[in-house]
Amino acid sequence: MRVEPLTCALGAELLDVSLANAAHDAGLFEAIKAELLRHKVLFLRDQDISRADHVRFARRFGELEDHPVAGSDPDHPGLVRIYKSPDQPNDRYENSWHTDATWREAPPMGCVLRCVECPPVGGDTMWANMALAYEKLPQDVKDEIAPLRARHSIEATFGAAMPMEKRLALHAQFPDAEHPVVRTHPETGEKVLFVNGFTTHFTNYHTPARVRVGQDYTQGRTQLLDYLISQAAIPEYQVRWRWQPNSVAIWDNRATQHYAVMDYPPCHRKMERAGIIGDKPF
Repeated sequence: MRVEPLTCALGAELLDVSLANAAHDAGLFEAIKAELLRHKVLFLRDQDISRADHVRFARRFGELEDHPVAGSDPDHPGLVRIYKSPDQPNDRYENSWHTDATWREAPPMGCVLRCVECPPVGGDTMWANMALAYEKLPQDVKDEIAPLRARHSIEATFGAAMPMEKRLALHAQFPDAEHPVVRTHPETGEKVLFVNGFTTHFTNYHTPARVRVGQDYTQGRTQLLDYLISQAAIPEYQVRWRWQPNSVAIWDNRATQHYAVMDYPPCHRKMERAGIIGDKPF
């Protein structure tokens, strides 16, 4: 297996390796996992593997989870089908920087995404290194956010366009989760900036130390959250991947955000993702 870094921030392409083999070879899997912790997102081409091997490889990281909005393959639980078609001209929701499913109490630790069909041009995906984003923050901002916690909501994102009854039912199934604004990566020990497109507000910002009179804290609160969420958009923290059929991306969801670029006209774009159950951020 050869490893070629793609940027100085994150991302590497794996060459001369098959995930079908790694699904059955513990030593090869461990080598891939080590590179994932080092580079945070890995890319492979020409992975013409079966859905069973896709799931089998992902399960080496841990048990898989379904998604309450996106559909799953009926024969392979945990393999979520993210299919776009010309019949869905307004289905453009993915073009937002986010960490997968932070509205869960225990968001996924990572994902394995394989391209089945994609536009001939466009439809790239970008990733951002949120450990690097935290590292580069000014020290006064680090001090400000160290004790802060924030809410993450599926109701205010995936549920926003639903009829009220369905939206409230979705919220009842998945109440807003609360996470630290800065989480610690459980395997590398890195500090990670952990707010994204699912984050709605800080839960412990309004304290006597931050309020002079009335509600004059509000402007500072919203500006700070907007500033933190915007860090993923800095190019020096990013890598961009151009999809081809049978390309695969494997990313560490605990340390990255990603953005599916919606720059293509309504057409077929078929992706299949195995999300691995993670742990509660701390």
